[in-house]
Amino acid sequence: TYLRRDNALLSDSCVYQLFRVFCLLGDLVPDPKCQDGYQVVMHTWEAGLISSQLVTSLACEWDEADYEALVHNMSGLRLSTLLTLLESKYLTNIDRAVVEEAVTGLSHTFVDDVIKKGCLQKKGYLLPTMREYWFILQPTQLAYYKNQEEREQCGIILLDPHCWVDSMQQRILLHTRERCFEFSAYDHRSRLQWLSALQLAISQSGGSVSYQRQQALRRKAQREAESEERRRRSSLIQDMGAQLQAEKMARVAAELQFREVKIEKEKQLEQLEALLEEETQAKKDEEIVRNLQARVLREEWEKREELERLQEEQRLLLEQEREKRIEFEMRQREKEAQLQEAERRLRELEEERQKLDQELHRAQDKISITEKCMSELQSTIVKSPNPQARVRRTMSFMPSTRDKPPRS
Repeated sequence: TYLRRDNALLSDSCVYQLFRVFCLLGDLVPDPKCQDGYQVVMHTWEAGLISSQLVTSLACEWDEADYEALVHNMSGLRLSTLLTLLESKYLTNIDRAVVEEAVTGLSHTFVDDVIKKGCLQKKGYLLPTMREYWFILQPTQLAYYKNQEEREQCGIILLDPHCWVDSMQQRILLHTRERCFEFSAYDHRSRLQWLSALQLAISQSGGSVSYQRQQALRRKAQREAESEERRRRSSLIQDMGAQLQAEKMARVAAELQFREVKIEKEKQLEQLEALLEEETQAKKDEEIVRNLQARVLREEWEKREELERLQEEQRLLLEQEREKRIEFEMRQREKEAQLQEAERRLRELEEERQKLDQELHRAQDKISITEKCMSELQSTIVKSPNPQARVRRTMSFMPSTRDKPPRS
């Protein structure tokens, strides 16, 4: 049935490979058309995963929103529906050889559990030279071929949980039970990808279930948990709706009771309003009296503030006067001290002048005596014939240094 389709774009081998992928990722559910029958149905999320990987491997752009719109009302897809979706939506105007290559890669990934493919350089065992091979990594082995055609296999490296991988400079080191294998990638990004893929393969090498099957079961458990969460939320919303309905009915009953109480309260309110009016008038009168008292107190307070201001001004004036008086007294005392000092100095100068006058009189007297002696000496010299005797006599009349007046 699947091979006889109208306007088929997928070859028989591609349909077979997709059938194997579909059986791996699909779920066995009861067939509603047959009482004891079952059918394989793939969840829309798994179908989207296959479709997106196939489209991206064909170098096309995957539109998630468009796919969600197509499968919005579907819970799952049968194989015929999946084939129709791929051929009508994503594989038109694409070369058949390219499609077959992409489907084969998809089958290798999911059915053969291929984790990664690519070129690496491997160091030889006998000759320590690096040689390029095409590697296929699976959880239990790492096979390598001469080229991408994968026809001539050059060797297989078995993997188990006891293996480990690390890096040294630009090399990848794979340690197995037998020996250590050394590889080299062409760039840093490829080296990191191979390191991560080898670690993943080693971690999955001891499992009894294939890696892709484990991933499918994990996604299924996640979908079931999300579905359970949605059911729980839906049940919670329903419970909340019932609770809201009960609250609405209770609110209606409360409103009826409130209306009855309101009528009774209105009667009481009319009585209270009359009492309130009287109380309001009394409060207004009390407010008028309080305002008058407040005005009187305010005026009294203003007068008190004015009086305090005047007292402060008077105190400041008295303080200024006191400071001026103190300053004046200090200046007066300074003037008196200066006057007393001047008088004392004047007295000293007067005494010194008197002393100088006395010394001057003594000096004048000495000069007069000296002149008188000189006159007598001259007259004596004129009379005396001996010159030496005159000289000696003259010298005896000259004043000595002891008779010099003291310096003032």
